[in-house]
Amino acid sequence: MMNRRKFARSVAWGLLAAPFTAFAQLTGKKKHRIGTLTTAWAPNNPANEGLRDGLTALGLHEGRDVEFDHRYTEGNPGAMPAAAAELVAIRVDLIFAPGDNAALAAARATKTIPIVFAGVADPVASGIVRGLAHPGGNVTGVSNPTTELVPKRLEILKSLVPNLRRVWVVYDPMGGPETRAELLRAQEAARVLGLELLTRSVRTAEEARAAIVTIPPGDGALTFGRVTSADISAQLVESHKLTVFGSAFWLDFGGLVAYGADYRDVGAQAARLVVKIFAGTPPRDIPVEGPDKIQLVINLKTAKALGLAIPPSVLLRADRVIQ
Repeated sequence: MMNRRKFARSVAWGLLAAPFTAFAQLTGKKKHRIGTLTTAWAPNNPANEGLRDGLTALGLHEGRDVEFDHRYTEGNPGAMPAAAAELVAIRVDLIFAPGDNAALAAARATKTIPIVFAGVADPVASGIVRGLAHPGGNVTGVSNPTTELVPKRLEILKSLVPNLRRVWVVYDPMGGPETRAELLRAQEAARVLGLELLTRSVRTAEEARAAIVTIPPGDGALTFGRVTSADISAQLVESHKLTVFGSAFWLDFGGLVAYGADYRDVGAQAARLVVKIFAGTPPRDIPVEGPDKIQLVINLKTAKALGLAIPPSVLLRADRVIQ
């Protein structure tokens, strides 16, 4: 397991020390070709949009300075290796890979084209980089401390529903070492909070639906893993379960509460690393960053639909409230 506390904020802001003039020299010199690789159902997913907006804020505009080649697998992680190979074949200048599946597929597809990932839970344990401060190879990016946030997500769930007694963890067993670590942290936190923790392992969207619809009303739920995580989250939203999601993205579709890094924000943050690579710094010399922001977001519309009164103490802690 990596220790983010030793490096996250200092490393992240340390990258901003590079002279902005180096970034400015990129504009109008060459149109950089960026390949994006996601399991999304469309190219305009939040991470890609965040990357585009982040590049624009740094002076690199789509059409003039950068162009995008999008590869997305419509929710099928098994199609990732072929999609990554396509980007390598057309010789993009850089691959942007949001999420564990995309980052792993890109890292396996090329050892020469620079890769910037976003939202990867544990890039060291996954074998994507050799270390956080010194990634080595052709990969760097922005990680997502999902394991460290598990106890806080359970604590928030307990704060929302003080009489909560049972929480279901619906998880994907193919999630790798980070999923096992998340389960361990959930078990430890549940004991401290006096919660009974029950687990359901699922591999497909159909299994996710079957598991989630059987969660009794009034029980809480969390989701871990990477292969079917989108399917699980979608089912939790659709079934109106008491869930603290890892990203506010799901609250736009009716989720109740989120605590974690926003997909769009992480994509925008990754733009800093992309620009630094285009300015001439090899990925191996660019430390992996932690997310700039961890946010608590509450959807009061969903709370009202669930008949749930959010305690004032929780509302005061929220970074954003959806009315």
